[in-house]
Amino acid sequence: MLWSFIAVCFSAWLYVDASYRGPVWQRWVFKPVTLLLLLLLAWQAPMFNAVSYLVLAGLCATLIGDALTLLSRQRLLYAIGAFFLSHLLYTIYFASQMTLSFFWPLPLVLLVIGALLIATIWTRLEELRLPICTFIAMTLVMVWLAGELWFFRPTDTALSAFVGAVLLLLSNVVWLGSHYRRRFRADSAIAAACYFAGHFLIVRSLYL
Repeated sequence: MLWSFIAVCFSAWLYVDASYRGPVWQRWVFKPVTLLLLLLLAWQAPMFNAVSYLVLAGLCATLIGDALTLLSRQRLLYAIGAFFLSHLLYTIYFASQMTLSFFWPLPLVLLVIGALLIATIWTRLEELRLPICTFIAMTLVMVWLAGELWFFRPTDTALSAFVGAVLLLLSNVVWLGSHYRRRFRADSAIAAACYFAGHFLIVRSLYL
């Protein structure tokens, strides 16, 4: 795992650096490379079982979504659909490990975050209002179930998955906020760092 971990971190750092100040070709190369390395890392997990294929499928859906965003802005609707599928697969992965429980402060906080995000970008979404709002809702459900899993079973595995889901939510908040409301210098780098760290921590949960 050590060399795979180093390779993932190095590739992700090269992409984040390129998002902040590097050339476009570096972003084109190292985003898919990092996701492919994450797929390899997940495949090598010692506790790999049938449920773990959901994580692999989620990473594959993410890879497709990223390819669509890189190839053409006209494919954004399809990319959002791929990201939605990725988060849905992660949600099923979390749900498969828990029994029914309810920690009410978490969904309340997530509802507030979702409402604020939608209110911030609503007027700029135009024809993408329904798909993006659906994607945001799916991301919030993913974080909620990951959090419920951790509250229900407070292990290192559950914590890694929960923090990973939270980072994916943060990445999407930064991405959507900067894309549809206001850009700032480090927005792409911050979104990318949270994005890769989130997927990595979910993959890491397969090792714990």
